[in-house]
Amino acid sequence: MSLPNRVARWTSWLVLSVLLAGGGLLGAPTGVAEAPLRMDTYVVDSAKVLSGGQMDRVRSAVDQLYADQQIRLWVVYVRDFDGLGPEAWAQRTAAKSEFGGRDLLLAIATQEHSYRLDGELPSGVSDSELDSLLTREVEPALRDGRWADAGIVTADGLRSDMQNGGLDLRFLLVIGALVVLVVGGLLLFARKRRRDRARADLAVAREVDPDNTTALAALPLEALHARSREALVEIDNAIRTSAEELELATGEFGATATLPFTTALEHAKTAASKAFSIRQRLDDAIPETPDEQRTLLVDLIGTVGRADRELDAQVAEFDAMRNLLINAADRLDGLTRDLVELKSRLPDAEAELARLTAAHPPSVLAPIHDNVTMARERIAFAEQNIDAGRAALTQPVGKQGGAVAAIRSAEAAVGQARALLDGVVNAAADIQQARDGLPAVLDELRRDIASATELSGYGGPELAAATASAQAALDKATAAASADPLDAFHDAVAADGELDRAIAAATDRRLAAEDLRRRLDQAVTAARARVSAASDYIGTRRGGIDAEARTRLSEAQRNLDAAQQLSGTDPARAMTSAQSAADLAGRALQAAQASVRAWEAAQPVSGTSQAGAVLGGILIDGLLRGAASGGYRSGSGGWGAGSYGGSSGSRRISRGGRF
Repeated sequence: MSLPNRVARWTSWLVLSVLLAGGGLLGAPTGVAEAPLRMDTYVVDSAKVLSGGQMDRVRSAVDQLYADQQIRLWVVYVRDFDGLGPEAWAQRTAAKSEFGGRDLLLAIATQEHSYRLDGELPSGVSDSELDSLLTREVEPALRDGRWADAGIVTADGLRSDMQNGGLDLRFLLVIGALVVLVVGGLLLFARKRRRDRARADLAVAREVDPDNTTALAALPLEALHARSREALVEIDNAIRTSAEELELATGEFGATATLPFTTALEHAKTAASKAFSIRQRLDDAIPETPDEQRTLLVDLIGTVGRADRELDAQVAEFDAMRNLLINAADRLDGLTRDLVELKSRLPDAEAELARLTAAHPPSVLAPIHDNVTMARERIAFAEQNIDAGRAALTQPVGKQGGAVAAIRSAEAAVGQARALLDGVVNAAADIQQARDGLPAVLDELRRDIASATELSGYGGPELAAATASAQAALDKATAAASADPLDAFHDAVAADGELDRAIAAATDRRLAAEDLRRRLDQAVTAARARVSAASDYIGTRRGGIDAEARTRLSEAQRNLDAAQQLSGTDPARAMTSAQSAADLAGRALQAAQASVRAWEAAQPVSGTSQAGAVLGGILIDGLLRGAASGGYRSGSGGWGAGSYGGSSGSRRISRGGRF
């Protein structure tokens, strides 16, 4: 073969070899690039580096972050960032996924050994805390190939920093310990000072004229409370003592002669009743403001003081009328006759008490079981004072003052002995009255229990407790009706009163619940209609609608779902959710309409079938949105780096690097 032929032949083989080698290279398998994607789930493992259990752990940490702080962390593992770089890849993925101000994206490229945390830095997390989290926990996990741990520590670290509010917990603990030490050191001293001050303030309050409202109002509130309680005890004792004395005087001198004293006593009783009502208002479960308390206490103390003065103003005239030294001997003789009459009643009272004791259990007769014994003691005491009075009258004039005290003591003892014996005689009538009225009370109690059962869904713990107490009282009263009618009658009446109050409250709540249910049905219907209208509008014009309208619609749908779910268990919260859904749906529709108007204004040609298809999202949705947002690049078919919703704010972050 000639040299030229051999050269041509070798040249042909060389060209063929090069072509074959090039074809082999072109056909060789290469790694698949990971383009930016739309995140449809919170954890995506395109790199296949997580096991099933690891995937669950990362999801759990992400879910816990949202449950505690309402921050959405999205985690994606890819082989590489498609040649875009971590920041650009993360921002395009965020844009495709329509992330908002509460969304963070952690993107990890396992083969490129780079990562990015992109989004708005949550409030409560400082820049230094974020840097510490990334450099001390996230990056070491990535360097060691602990892919799941990187996602978990990111979620847990953000959650911990937000819970601490950006403050050093140890600093707070030190401050708290110092506060406890200081407060503990002052407690005993302060407590003693308060007690001493309270005693001094009460002493001052006792000296203030009850009519001097200005001086009273200037006193500390606790001193007014203490003085009011003292004054109530004092006026009550004075009224009781005055009533006993007035009863004796009326029997001796007649109603006409004692009318001024009777009037003064009635005024005092009325004033005391008003004062006790004020004290009850202050002591009940409904709190008053300090100013309201002060006003009520000044009124109470003034009312009691004026009543006490009115009684005191009658003392001299009353004592003059009842000058016991005048006809003292006749008074002592009258007391002696009273004792004879009382002694004659003792056998009958003893017999009646014995009969009652045999017929009823001890609990029924507890108030009177020792009445006869005590009556004997009062009679003996009266006899001693009558003898002392007679002895005092034998003394010279001017030295007979002992007779006055003796007569008064004897009169009081005679009056109490008579009341004690009357109590034994009246007990049988009281027991019989209770026995006669008990059936009607028990029937009323049964009817109220039935009514309470029908209202059980509205009464809550209060009605349940009152119903249980009423049923127990009914059972007890039914069993004890014969043996202990007095207690049975009292318990049934008391339980029925409590049940009546609980039934009234439950009835009000039932009416309110029915009204709320009616308004809730209307609110849910209105919200459903507005959500549907907004959804239809956005769905048929989605090519020209940005993230704002979609976000409002999504939140509206979530609130509508919550309203429907809560309607059967928590109507009040359901009403709030329904109202929020209607409001958000209306805002979504307004935002969508504004977006469509802006899109239409930006189109060179509108009104064609092709333009309508683009607006409807049927054609080149990505191209349209890129142009609408100002981030479209010719030939790219997608968005630019910009994203809707706070990306330019001061809290915007995009941290990461190599590992």
